Amino acid sequence: MEHIELFFKSVFVDNMVFAYFLGMCSYLAVSKKVSTAVGLGAAVIFVLTVTVPLNWLLDQYILQEGALTWLGPQYADYDLSFLSFILFIATIATMVQLVEIVVERFSPALYNSLGIFLPLIAVNCAILGGSLFMQSREIETFTLALNYGFSSGIGWFLAILAIAAIREKIRYSNVPAPLRGLGITFIITGLMAIGFMSFGGMLTGGDEPAEVAEVQTAEVENTSEETIENIAQNEIDEVSEITQQ
Repeated sequence: MEHIELFFKSVFVDNMVFAYFLGMCSYLAVSKKVSTAVGLGAAVIFVLTVTVPLNWLLDQYILQEGALTWLGPQYADYDLSFLSFILFIATIATMVQLVEIVVERFSPALYNSLGIFLPLIAVNCAILGGSLFMQSREIETFTLALNYGFSSGIGWFLAILAIAAIREKIRYSNVPAPLRGLGITFIITGLMAIGFMSFGGMLTGGDEPAEVAEVQTAEVENTSEETIENIAQNEIDEVSEITQQ
């Protein structure tokens, strides 16, 4: 259940684009065609799925204060958290380089269409944001970190796919001249972000513990009984007063 909740929350509620507006440079520049958006979105999914759990391992066993205790008790006081940005970006750059080599080898057309934005995934703030959110939210296990990386990538993929499909459609629409290009794209992005905000109520609340529910039910029943008794007593008193008069 925890994995399902994290997945839907990362895709819809905490969407990288619509909730935090991360990775907007690639989102705006490579979303003119659906085919190009799909290619870049798949690359982002792969990089996030690999780098977030890898950086989780780095954070747990190297970067956190006292994380080096597995080397010996003499390393218990070491705190290498100041190296987080350097190591996280190094991991991301390595994975992006691997993706670039694979895409260039198996899909030269996609490689040419993505252009400079494929290697720029290394400095895409959505990719680094995934690792930093993982660290700040203190995700507990490796599998949860893997889930978070994959679901965050899916959220970014859906965002760029949606805007690419819309931009292909509005290309033939009668858009006012001052809004053509990035103007209407920003407006549509803002409207979609407002729409995604409605998903914030999906995971709020939840089932209350049985004991709490029973206590609340008992309180309601007691309150109802007391209310009925008070109403009945008031009516009896009124009848008694009328009779005496």
